[in-house]
Amino acid sequence: MTARRVLIGSPICQKKSILALFLQAVERLQQRSWTCDYVLIDDNEDAASSSLLAQFANSIRSEGKSNIEIIAGRSSTVPRMTYYKDEVTHYWNDSLIGKIAGWKDQMIQMARDGDYDALLLVDSDLILHPETVESLLDADLPIVSSLFWTRWQPDGPELPQVWIRDHYWPWQGSDDHTDEAAAARGELLAKLQTPGVYEVGGLGACTLISRKALAQPISFQRIPNLSLWGEDRHFCVRAAALGIELAVDTHYPVFHVYRESDLLKAHQFFRTTEPAESSRTKSVFELLVRQAGPKLVLSMVACNEEGRYLEEALRRHREYIDGAVIIDDGSTDATADIIHERLQGIPLYYVRNEQSKFTNEIELRRQQWNATVQLSPSWILNLDADEYFEDRFAQDVHGLLTNPAAHTYCFRLYDFWNEQQYREDEFWQAHRTYRPFLTRYVGGFPYVWNEMKLHCGRFPRSVMDILPTLSPLRLKHWGWSRESDRRMKAERYERLDPDARYGWKAQYDSILSSNPRLIDWQEDENAVHSKAIPTTMLKE
Repeated sequence: MTARRVLIGSPICQKKSILALFLQAVERLQQRSWTCDYVLIDDNEDAASSSLLAQFANSIRSEGKSNIEIIAGRSSTVPRMTYYKDEVTHYWNDSLIGKIAGWKDQMIQMARDGDYDALLLVDSDLILHPETVESLLDADLPIVSSLFWTRWQPDGPELPQVWIRDHYWPWQGSDDHTDEAAAARGELLAKLQTPGVYEVGGLGACTLISRKALAQPISFQRIPNLSLWGEDRHFCVRAAALGIELAVDTHYPVFHVYRESDLLKAHQFFRTTEPAESSRTKSVFELLVRQAGPKLVLSMVACNEEGRYLEEALRRHREYIDGAVIIDDGSTDATADIIHERLQGIPLYYVRNEQSKFTNEIELRRQQWNATVQLSPSWILNLDADEYFEDRFAQDVHGLLTNPAAHTYCFRLYDFWNEQQYREDEFWQAHRTYRPFLTRYVGGFPYVWNEMKLHCGRFPRSVMDILPTLSPLRLKHWGWSRESDRRMKAERYERLDPDARYGWKAQYDSILSSNPRLIDWQEDENAVHSKAIPTTMLKE
């Protein structure tokens, strides 16, 4: 059977972080029954996005399997029209919509002229499933779109990009406010969550147009006597008037990166939908994009650690890290020498603050984070200078990093009160709570912090936006294990937080208890599988 020829077209005005995912998803599409060429409109405002698009084109040309044409969307003769979007919505106007409609009609004509079997029009903020095109072709319909769900307003419900009649949700008919209409909408939403192919009245954004439909006078141009908003709606009205069936394929939903805050979930979608490694060879472009930096970077703040726990911690960490970022927060002892000696041979980014920033911890943690992400690591392990994991972490950590479904790992931290025992009583129960210490880094994601001068958290709070994964591996905290340390910390909290605005007053007062309840440490705890847990079981 001769492979079907598909032209993939997309107008692109996109941020680099989203565009990189989109292009990788397009390139990894499984092509068992079809081949493709590309026509992409470079309407980018960001030079980095245009450069990425050029790299993608060069990679496609070097493989020699497909033709690709990049058309400049901006020129000195065309008035510049800026496209705005933020964490609330996207802002369109008639001129922008008209420009998009013109490009899509140009692609329709190119598909006709090139005698293609189908045209796939896809928006550049969609992350396609590897089986997207195979499934759309299997539907064998004139016009069919892949399904995706979007929260169009931050506090609104997730809705599909397809509809039955009229404008869009919830307006699905003149009887829209009746109980029967509400029930019908509910039934439709439920049906769209079941794999299948269903007839719809409107669709868009990831649409396969067959040769049969291309032969008809379809168009995205505005119909003058209709007030519908958006070129996809006018396209659908024209198609319906021509008697062309419109359908949605729900077998392999795609992911819509509507906001930058969707990037974490977009990356997770990309990872968990990766085809088997044996089924394809990664391209030069994909390898280039994925060369983020060190795979696992240790991120740490240290201050006057000589004679304490830093040497032992770094000795253990160097067994599994690919790099380290350490903020020396005003040390006046040999901390700097310890760091450089113990991490010799490990890529190290060392920053020294002349004056300590710990009195405003959020400033210090932001500095630590910003210095760490400059390396573009795949994973960040955030530990203090007096912490290290139990022995088996070194052999088990690789399994954590290769889990495609995981984004942030949470662990239990044990507060040691001497070399063999940890404290457990009503005030000291850190080991009963899972906290984040290991997270993936996603470039371009708008990370958000807890704005607190003390106890602000080591990571931005938004690393928990994806359901975190619980690990059985345990973290040892040695910062309380000597009486001198406890006295020093009690004095520090009394100085920095006398009214316990950021902490727990009863716990502060219990630091110097004369008879705390201590539990013997058992190094070989039975292992259990890591698993995702509800965020209600977690504390920052």
